[in-house]
Order: sequence, then structure tokens, then C-alpha cells
Amino acid sequence: MTENQLICIVGPTASGKTALSVELAKQRQTEIISADSMQIYKGMDIGTAKPSMAERKGIVHHMFDICEKGEDFSVARYTEIADKIAQDILSRGKIPIVVGGTGLYMDSLIECSTFSGNETDTKLRVELENFANEYGNEELHNKLREIDPISAERLHPNNRKRVIRAIEVYNQTGMTINEMNAKNKRPEPKYKAFKIGVCPSDREILYKRINNRVDIMLKEGLLNEVKHVFDGEKLSTTAMQAIGYKEFLPYLNGQSSLEECVEILKRHSRNYAKRQLTWLKRDSSIHWINYDSSSSFDDVFRSSTKFLLEAGL
Repeated sequence: MTENQLICIVGPTASGKTALSVELAKQRQTEIISADSMQIYKGMDIGTAKPSMAERKGIVHHMFDICEKGEDFSVARYTEIADKIAQDILSRGKIPIVVGGTGLYMDSLIECSTFSGNETDTKLRVELENFANEYGNEELHNKLREIDPISAERLHPNNRKRVIRAIEVYNQTGMTINEMNAKNKRPEPKYKAFKIGVCPSDREILYKRINNRVDIMLKEGLLNEVKHVFDGEKLSTTAMQAIGYKEFLPYLNGQSSLEECVEILKRHSRNYAKRQLTWLKRDSSIHWINYDSSSSFDDVFRSSTKFLLEAGL
């Protein structure tokens, strides 16, 4: 039953993934593997909503705090490390619970594809970032369209990170990102993944939860963490993408009020949740638990255990 089996808890930010995964892990006496591209960084705790030791309730969590804020980190490296952890948990007769909001990380772990062209070309990325800053995202997108029109059609010009990645892949391999994926994709995923999605049925409930989370983060000392993160070692291009930090730079530089930056953070967080849901809605294998304002955590937990029992897990 446990042979290369994963239980995956997915959903947008602030939807309740962490609490559900911890209770399921307690029930099953297993361990959790994080699939979050920002919680890997040391010292970036409050802003990335990394669960506190109290919230973890004694459950072992993997893939937290594994690199410094100045270190770039790739999906290939994530997959390599997380795969070894998953195999170790499975070897002890337990089913790992994978939880997180970075769909690419989770999908890559499940597939365990053999990647090529994953070495980060920092020089090229900086050049492309500078080009976009000077000439705009549309011109950067045109660069991609010249070499990979299919990816250009799929990617919005404002999705700068993915546009740069697609250009980088072509530069490293001479293949478009679709060609590279087709060449290196496994015939079958390495892992059998049973996916449970949690999300409010009403988008406004989710947005309220996101706004409340930001307010709680501020009370817990987010601003001091932001100051510490930007002090000393420069952030890597990967870490700089984290929502919850760069939004406060205008305030720290005396260019905006704290209130303005907080509202921008809330908006960015809501937009991120939309992107997460767009990614997740493509996956028809997810068993969704859509709760409303009258639902309790126990209701969500019961629904999740029912799904797992019906699946024989």
C-alpha cells in the first residue's frame, strides 16, 4: 500500500492546508514534506507563513530552512532532495504527506522527471531582468516569442519569472521548454499521489482569510523580519520573488506609508491565490473540500479522512 504512495494536500494560500496536513499526519503517525518554494529559506518565516513549532504539534516537517537567503534554488534540486526524503519515510512503512502551494514543486516530486537545463544561469537571468526593467515586460516577451512562440502564447508578458525561465532553457539546451519536458518526462509518474484540495467555496471568504493572515503576520513581527531579511547578505533572485518582503521596501526607503505597503501585500497575496487556483483547477484528480463560513475544521478533517478511507489509504 505504501509503495511510492503520497498523500498531497493542496490549495491556495491561507486556505487551511497546514492545519489539515498536521492533523492527518498525527492521525497516521507520519511526516510532512513541504512543497513551498519560499519556506526553504532560513530566516524567512513569518512572511512565508512557515508553521511555528507550536503549529507543527510535534510532527516532523521536511524541506524547511534548507538554504540561505542569498542562494538560488531550482525545482530540480528540490525534487532531488524531497525524493530522497519521501523514499526514507516510505521505507519506514509510512505514507508521506506533501503539502504546499507551489504546484510546480509538488508536480515535479510526483513525476520525478530527469531534468536537463536546470542549472541556473545567474548571469543570463540578471541580463534579462535588467532588459525587462529598462524596456518592459512586453519586449522581454518578444524575445521569447522569437525562439519559442508556443511558450510565448501560453505565458503572459507580466509573468516575468516564467518568461525568463523559458528563455534560459532554450539558451542552455537549444530546445523549447515543451521539447525539453517531452524529452525528459517519465512514461509514468514515479509516485502515486492522492490529492486533497482545500478551499473556501466563496472567493470572498478566502480573501478575508488572506487579509486577516497579513494582519496577524504584522502583529507577529513581520516588519522586523523584513528588515532582517534585507540586511546584510543580498537576496537571491529566487528568494526575491517571495511575497511578503519586497512589498515593504518602499516603506523602508521612505517612499510609501506602511498602510500603503500593507494593502499592496494583501493585493499581491490575493492575486497569488488566484494564480494558485488556476494551476490547481487544471488537475482533475484533486478531491476538493470546499467549505463555507458555517463549516468547522472538524468538518474539513472528516471529509479528508473519508476520501482517504474510500481510496483504501
